[in-house]
Amino acid sequence: MNRAECDILKLLAEKTYTNQREISEATNYSLGIVNRSLRFLINNNYIDREYRPLFSAIQRLKDSSPQNAVILAAGYGMRMVPINLETPKGLLEIKGEALIERIICQLHDAGIQEIYIVAGFMKEHYEYLIDKYQVELIVNPDYSSKNNLYSLEKALPHLSNTYIIPCDIWCRQNPFSKYELYSWYMVSDARTSSSPVRINRNHELVLVEKGCPGNAMIGISYLEKTQTSLLYRKIRELCESGVYHNSFWEEALYQNNRMIVQAKIVSSSDVIEINTYEQLRDLDSNSNQLQSAAIEMIVNVLNINPADITEITISKKGMTNRSFLFKCLGKRYIMRIPGEGTGQLINRAEEAEVYYTIKDKCICDNFLSIDVKTGYKLTEFIEHSRTCDPLNMEDVTKCMARLRNFHEMNLQVNHEFNLFDKIDFYESLWIPGHSVYKDYTITKENVLSLKHYIDTHVFCKTLTHIDAVPDNFLFTQNANGDEKIYLIDWEYAGMQDPHVDIAMFGIYSLYNKEQIDKLIQTYFKGNCDNDIKIKIYCYISVCGLLWSNWCEYKRNLGVDFGEYALRQYRYAKEYYRIVCNELGEERKKWGIR
Repeated sequence: MNRAECDILKLLAEKTYTNQREISEATNYSLGIVNRSLRFLINNNYIDREYRPLFSAIQRLKDSSPQNAVILAAGYGMRMVPINLETPKGLLEIKGEALIERIICQLHDAGIQEIYIVAGFMKEHYEYLIDKYQVELIVNPDYSSKNNLYSLEKALPHLSNTYIIPCDIWCRQNPFSKYELYSWYMVSDARTSSSPVRINRNHELVLVEKGCPGNAMIGISYLEKTQTSLLYRKIRELCESGVYHNSFWEEALYQNNRMIVQAKIVSSSDVIEINTYEQLRDLDSNSNQLQSAAIEMIVNVLNINPADITEITISKKGMTNRSFLFKCLGKRYIMRIPGEGTGQLINRAEEAEVYYTIKDKCICDNFLSIDVKTGYKLTEFIEHSRTCDPLNMEDVTKCMARLRNFHEMNLQVNHEFNLFDKIDFYESLWIPGHSVYKDYTITKENVLSLKHYIDTHVFCKTLTHIDAVPDNFLFTQNANGDEKIYLIDWEYAGMQDPHVDIAMFGIYSLYNKEQIDKLIQTYFKGNCDNDIKIKIYCYISVCGLLWSNWCEYKRNLGVDFGEYALRQYRYAKEYYRIVCNELGEERKKWGIR
């Protein structure tokens, strides 16, 4: 059977029709196609002359009809900020009904009871569905580092005649059926430049030419068991290759510049993907999830209505936080959202003290408000800015001059960032309580032995940034074209030897010793005493261990910083040895091991 014949047979199995015009209107096929299809079905004993399905049709429908469904619900839904801070995407409420519950009920209405939900981010929030709807939860532990191709891999043993469904879809009408006769992938009639596929004359989904729009991909698909066996092998191959970590599961459907399944087209008004706060607001302005603490803070600080908040976009996820940008009444702002585990790491009252100390000093971006309980921070967005390039010495020279100028202000706050205390503190947060590095104990003892030398060569303490890394130096220009450099992200700042900031810049940049030495001389304008240089080497060792311990804590939370984490531990060991070599026998005088 061709596509039209399958569609008409499915229609006749669902409802009684007595004339061709009704069938034409219900399927959108022309009367000519309907007439030819009915003749084929009658001549091949699928229906009788009253258009009633016969035994062969019933058997065919039974063999290919849906047996189960897989709902993909593991991802962060990062574009849903700030809602995703409190609620996973699948549990967003539209008109009082959670998206995923609506999908489950629609599946039940189609007679599908065997439902698998692949969860990851906030997986615990989905647990209640097991008892309420008798679904089965499958956990994807790699949700933070891999895309939904790997979520579907977790469900491969369950694929048969299967619906695959994203959790963030709202369907006006039930898209599922008791009967399916071929595999399909759903797209809408909306055209978008973000889609890689379009529908051709044969109703196939083919790759678009570069620069051309495609049909918006909905993500719902039905796969017959003949297709799922092919998909099984393809997904395994893609996952095992190791190069598809950022790929969607649809990658497995492509073959020879087209999908291996038919297109199912729907109206863009009937099936809506909820990707952003604004999309949720447009669909249901009374949704409970719109009552976000971050949004409430913005409304109160800027004295606006929620509807004034537009163009919300996720910004680059930082090592400590995630943030989102938005526009309000023609001006852009950035809201800082604390990342995983930061409640343990950052004292927000101390951070607020720092911001109020520097607020009018033209050092940082235009800070508007901070909530010491949540850590949410609202700041004016700096337009047309860029971060420092640590491999560009012109940039680095300007940043060191800016840093030195800040240090010379000799600003004071009431708290200290104690390096050695922080090493122990981050270590105390580890689960299961020991380092992944086999030689950690000896490395730590070596690093701690540098303390006496450091203390003896600290001549003043002032407000120090602590996180003065290239990414936190913003270059911008005013209306007159004058360049200005802002130093942002002050949450670790406190009283400390300002020379710590030099060490921090170097180790974050992953500099080698030659580059470190050049950095030191740049800060000191070529006039750095050898004792001070050795002290900065000590700081590199100490700070390397500090951030290595910090990375180990974040790793326990599922956040991996890859090479950065490993290099910090190497700094701890290597610069301890460099200090020993620089001091020679004199190191014993300082108690250095």
